[in-house]
Amino acid sequence: MGADGSFALELPCGETLSTSEIDMGLREFECSCGDRHAVVLDVHPPSRFVPEELVETLRTVIDTDDGFGEFGTPHLMGMVLEEFPDRVVTYDAAENRSVGYAMAWITTFDARRLHEVVVEMIVDLMEHAMSHAETEQASAFEEYLSQFDVDAFVEEYRRERDFEGPTD
Repeated sequence: MGADGSFALELPCGETLSTSEIDMGLREFECSCGDRHAVVLDVHPPSRFVPEELVETLRTVIDTDDGFGEFGTPHLMGMVLEEFPDRVVTYDAAENRSVGYAMAWITTFDARRLHEVVVEMIVDLMEHAMSHAETEQASAFEEYLSQFDVDAFVEEYRRERDFEGPTD
């Protein structure tokens, strides 16, 4: 542990990152391995990845049973961690009250690829939910989801969003 209370996180790529380098504005960094790695904090809104209207819908239909309360970024990153355990490292900062966040996730994905992964997982989640509903509307929505262009969505969403703003 460093004098400032930080320590070195071993990243999935084999390099290390000092926890003192993780701040609330960090979304991605260039690693000494040569790749860019996405950084997500529990305080980052899930609207970093999808529109707030969809976030509200997900919060309405998904029950959580954990200390984070309503569905949010920790749950999205939990899905990513479950699917790609060797591509994500977590930092539990709950005891470090000076940083402003409780959890950090650093991935081998760059920020754009992580965005795609999260959207793909949300689409899969919605497709799965719709497959259990036996209505004409559900079938039509499931068909729409099967043709959903994740790459085009992420491209447009990232273009329209201000990823440098204080709420991102």
